[in-house]
Amino acid sequence: MKALSSSSLLGSYCSSINSNFFFGFSSHYSFIRNQSIHKNKRKDYFPGNQLQINSLNAVVKGGESVDGFVVVDDDLQALFEQILPKDLRNNLQNDPKRGQLIEVILDLGRYPEARFLGESGGHYLRNTEVSMKELEEAQSVVGEFGGDNRAGIEGTLHRISAIRSRKGLIVGLTCRVGRAISGHIDMVHDLLQYGESILFLGRPGVGKTTVMREMARVLADELHKRVVIVDTSNEIGGDGDIPHSAIGGARRMQVPEPSMQHKVMIEAVENHMPEVILVDEIGTEAESLACRSIAERGVMLIGTAHGEVLVNIIKNHILCDLIGGVETVTLGDDEARARRCQKTILERKGPPTFPFLIEMRERNYWVTHRTERSVDMLLHGKKPLVEVRKRDDQFKVVIERWKAYDGDGI
Repeated sequence: MKALSSSSLLGSYCSSINSNFFFGFSSHYSFIRNQSIHKNKRKDYFPGNQLQINSLNAVVKGGESVDGFVVVDDDLQALFEQILPKDLRNNLQNDPKRGQLIEVILDLGRYPEARFLGESGGHYLRNTEVSMKELEEAQSVVGEFGGDNRAGIEGTLHRISAIRSRKGLIVGLTCRVGRAISGHIDMVHDLLQYGESILFLGRPGVGKTTVMREMARVLADELHKRVVIVDTSNEIGGDGDIPHSAIGGARRMQVPEPSMQHKVMIEAVENHMPEVILVDEIGTEAESLACRSIAERGVMLIGTAHGEVLVNIIKNHILCDLIGGVETVTLGDDEARARRCQKTILERKGPPTFPFLIEMRERNYWVTHRTERSVDMLLHGKKPLVEVRKRDDQFKVVIERWKAYDGDGI
């Protein structure tokens, strides 16, 4: 094995950047500059986009602007009228912050609670406790919950999750608001043109599923790809047999049980000839292996996983195959001395399933990795160079290149 010093390793890494290929982006794209870029008008950024939105603060079809994005459809009325008790419904309908509503919590014997975007904690909606009758009425509307204790409201993107007692009775409901939001795709539209798989990381609630939904629409309707969504909990395409219009022309395959997600992923490739597959919440070894199998067949994958930074995936023995896997290598004495390191080191096992990995730190702040390079640098104790994608005060997308990674090391 050829020994590489840290300086030569970094030198070769920077050399590839100076040759006008950073993250595989050719310098002929006018929207990439040496320091940062601004996209001032979305209609210029999306050729042929039928929405033709000139500003991220615009309003579409009566929607409203939330955190700089355009809410095309939130269907709050369906959630209020079908699930919530009448008094809670009236309180929320008159709340000026209803556009920022994230979820409503109904726990037996506790005050009902609403949680809003950008606020820590929740707000009590009344001073009387939730009764078993109210939970039973909500359950009768939702119907049967799946094996993952999730259900939805047909024709909407809302998610209803249940908490059960030891006897199996529902004693709590989390009513999560689902919105069709336009604007997230600005952050990664340039990456879609390369046809390479992308993995999104982020804590729950940061907007991963919302991004997936809009990416499905753009890939199908604007880039004219054959897109199939493997929708385990009907979160991307909404509940019911007919998928929500927010996914555009993308097709949706529902999953009978969460444990069968990996089988449906393979079935999608074998039976429906997709060019792109989208799968939310990759979390098991079987799903990780299915992703690798799909990628090896030349199909583009868009996926999400829970974790805040790249190191979380490297250290996760179940999901690390998504970034190429990690193995322990024993060096010879000469090579260990040349590298100035221990004889036993960590190396990437193979090519990553997802050539791009994006850390969604916040809704408006993303860190983009070229997975292969970043993993190698981190395993060698170095800080990789990344792209930081964020929005300025006018919600214009700014991409900063060649930034030193500020995340955790190995």
